[in-house]
Amino acid sequence: MNAHHAKPAPVGGSLFNGVTLIAGLLAAVMAAIIVVRLFYGLGSVTALNDGYPWGIWIVVDVVIGSAFACGGFSVAMLVYIFNKGEYHPLVRPALLASLFGYTLAGVGVIFDLGRWWNVWNMFWPGSVNPNSVMFEVAVCISAYIVVMWIEFTPAFFEQFGMHEAKRKLSKFMFAIIALGTLLPMMHQSSLGTMLVVMGPQVHPLWQTPLQPALYLLTAITMGYAVVLFESCLASSAYRRSIEMHLLTPLAKVMLGVLLVYLVVRVGDLIVRGALSYSFSMSLESLMFWLEMACFIVPLFIVGRDVQRRNPARLFVAGILLMLGGTLLRLNGFLIGYETVIGADTSGVNFHYFPTLPELLVTIGMFALEVLGYIIITRRFPVLPRETGHA
Repeated sequence: MNAHHAKPAPVGGSLFNGVTLIAGLLAAVMAAIIVVRLFYGLGSVTALNDGYPWGIWIVVDVVIGSAFACGGFSVAMLVYIFNKGEYHPLVRPALLASLFGYTLAGVGVIFDLGRWWNVWNMFWPGSVNPNSVMFEVAVCISAYIVVMWIEFTPAFFEQFGMHEAKRKLSKFMFAIIALGTLLPMMHQSSLGTMLVVMGPQVHPLWQTPLQPALYLLTAITMGYAVVLFESCLASSAYRRSIEMHLLTPLAKVMLGVLLVYLVVRVGDLIVRGALSYSFSMSLESLMFWLEMACFIVPLFIVGRDVQRRNPARLFVAGILLMLGGTLLRLNGFLIGYETVIGADTSGVNFHYFPTLPELLVTIGMFALEVLGYIIITRRFPVLPRETGHA
């Protein structure tokens, strides 16, 4: 049976191998550090200060991690809104990656709160601030996590033979899918709005009223890039045939969104007169050109010739676009970020560089995602059924 028409099926195979062992150890180290943080405070494991109230736990684990997790939303938008049913085999694997990414991003926010035990306050009616951008992001991400788990529930129903429950859920799935398309658009754009409200604290190369649109466009692009990356990696790891008949046209859609982003990005810099900052001898200008290179090079790697869209080119293009979106967010929230006055009242300059525990927690988050993806794909129907080695 061709994988294009095959129903999802568990890949099978042992859950114990070198990859799962390493991922499990990294996740265990992360858990140990988090326990220390919860009992002894942020200062015991992080380099955060009054000038830099957030570091890589927010920027990488949440802002960047949620963008990586937009594959499910991006593919679902093609299938259910633009009626591109041929991409349906990519929906469930993309949704699984998104589910883990967003769930861990939501949990990661709690670790970065000074008084983490008060996290429930942001949902308590008496504490709600409807004018807050952060509140909108928190509510949308929380709701989207719930929606994604419901969207993925049919995979569990199929595995346990709960066909009647799946049939009943399918009656309401159209509403769930609609929410699953709307919510990411709202909070991904709002993450860009967070930079806008910081005003002069953000470098002119990344301070623009168009940040909500730029964040949404790059989130969609990164979503498709992650699908390319995940499909190539899963095909290699599980020794499956790669779905080039789906990935090739998907790459064309991805490049179309990318072109729109580049036009808006460069046009905004020119209109605001901020492009001149990119030619200054500074860390910010260097990081800007590195960011832009990651967005531009894939256009040449993939090219216009369909026959040249081989797996290696798609894989590299996917990695570069993931890196470009990462740098856009890292540059805006950390590298291009400055405190208002640059120093506290004592005249001490604010600096931030992540500590080893911060890095290990971030690495552990991604390791936990890899571990979860392997376990679910091996034991539950996610990838299209295919005869071959597991």
